[in-house]
Amino acid sequence: MIKLLHTADWQIGKLFGQFEPDEAALLAEARFKAVERLASVATENRVDLVLVAGDVFDAQGVADKTIHRLFNAMAGFEGPWILLPGNHDAALAESVWTRAARLKAIPGNVTVCLRPEPLLLDSINVAVLPAPLTQRNTHTDLTEWFAAAETPAGMPRIGLAHGSVQGILAEGIDSANPIAAGRAEQAGLDYLALGDWHGMKQVDARTWYSGTPETDRFRANDSGQALLVELSEPGALPTVMPVATGQYRWHSEALLLQVPSDVDQALQRISAFGPADVVQLGLSGRTDLGGHRRLLDSIEQARGKARSLLADLSALRLEPTVEDIDALKADGYLGEVIAELRAGQDGADAEVARDALTLLAGILDAQRANAGVGGSP
Repeated sequence: MIKLLHTADWQIGKLFGQFEPDEAALLAEARFKAVERLASVATENRVDLVLVAGDVFDAQGVADKTIHRLFNAMAGFEGPWILLPGNHDAALAESVWTRAARLKAIPGNVTVCLRPEPLLLDSINVAVLPAPLTQRNTHTDLTEWFAAAETPAGMPRIGLAHGSVQGILAEGIDSANPIAAGRAEQAGLDYLALGDWHGMKQVDARTWYSGTPETDRFRANDSGQALLVELSEPGALPTVMPVATGQYRWHSEALLLQVPSDVDQALQRISAFGPADVVQLGLSGRTDLGGHRRLLDSIEQARGKARSLLADLSALRLEPTVEDIDALKADGYLGEVIAELRAGQDGADAEVARDALTLLAGILDAQRANAGVGGSP
């Protein structure tokens, strides 16, 4: 029996520009930690080899330090690692892989598949058929050669590729780096390990995407995992078991506020975020000034608990109540301004009107608070 660990899309060196610098640094560090966990999983489960189906690095220009750190993170598993260049780290004439070789960073138990030719691992009786990308995008199926590839009789055939299985994935992404549906059966593969789709996905009985081992985007696609695969004998269907590897949970939350109780429910949801959560929060609907203040306070508190929280209140309409206006003591001209800003939320400059209303309410609220403790009105 052959046991392997299938992983892909490590994206080492990925930048997270939408986050604050300290948060981005921790998210980037988590990708190295994910590789360390993969090495531990491989050792604990006594796998025969680890397959990495492309995009080991996020870009060709990662720092030399990053290259060394990546291979050091793999040291926890002493068995064979088989790495495939993907679209982010394609096997160009001059690439991150040629630089890694010059740096002598690649350990002896790591094989980088730079050419489309069978890799025969006699020690474990496995043939790996890799389809490395030699440019970022190609419109030809680089796995076509699998069917004609000759391998020793009785040796399991495992395909390794990075791209889009045609007609399977969503969002119209199956144009670049195509892979024909049914390739595993057509090429007599016992298992086809794929990368490029960042979520875990079964294509057919012998073909899987493992997804990225550490989630890196706000998309509910079953990421943060790797696949333990067992092949009992050539021709037998593989047994595939997902194993969790991710550190952070990424959430995209859209909360609609229409009645006062919706604000209370939103506050409960926001307060539940913890250190393992990376959150994209969108608030829409309407609330009064008191509810708005409570939401802002809750978001700031949550930012101190969650790994990261990105909040968008641009679709939230402020509707001050009579009590809000009375509490602000905004009569006369100020009252008229507040009324105009409130109405302006229906126009082309809705965001400007809402921000101005929020700012004015905050100033008046602060003045009222200062007056209450003996300050100047």
